[in-house]
Amino acid sequence: MSPANVAAAKASLSIRLLDRHTTMSDGSRRYLPINLREKLERFHDHWSPRVIAQMNDYQFKLARIQGEFVWHSHADTDEVFIVVDGEMAIEFRDGCVELKTGELFVVPKGVEHKPRAHSECRIMLVEPYGVVNTGGQGGALTAPNDVWV
Repeated sequence: MSPANVAAAKASLSIRLLDRHTTMSDGSRRYLPINLREKLERFHDHWSPRVIAQMNDYQFKLARIQGEFVWHSHADTDEVFIVVDGEMAIEFRDGCVELKTGELFVVPKGVEHKPRAHSECRIMLVEPYGVVNTGGQGGALTAPNDVWV
C-alpha cells in the first residue's frame, strides 16, 4: 500500500473512532462497545466482509458465509477465523478443520485454504488492513476492501 493510501486510511479511521464515545454535557466521555449482533444485522450478503474496528494496522471484520469459497492463500499474513454463530470448515490441501460457535483458527500465511459452510455461519476475521478476501486468486467472490458497517 502506498504511503498516501496509508495516510488516507488513518485519517478515515480517526473519524470512525469518534463513533466509539459520546461527549456528555459535563465534558466527560461515555465509551460505547461494539455490538457484534447489531453489526451483523446491518448486512446480509455472503462472502463480503465488513470492517467493525481497527487496532493499529489490523482490522476486525464480520462476514456471513454460506456455501463454498475459492481456494486461495495470503502470502504475507496469517488469517484469523472466529465463529460468532454457526458452523464452518476450512479445507486445506492436506486436511480440514471444523469450527463451531466460539471457536477460532489461525490459517498460517502462505497456506492455501478454502472456507465453507453448509448453512449460514457468522464469522469474525482479523487481518491486516488491505488484505483482499480472495488473496491473489481474484474472481467473482472478491469483495470490496475497507467497507465499514
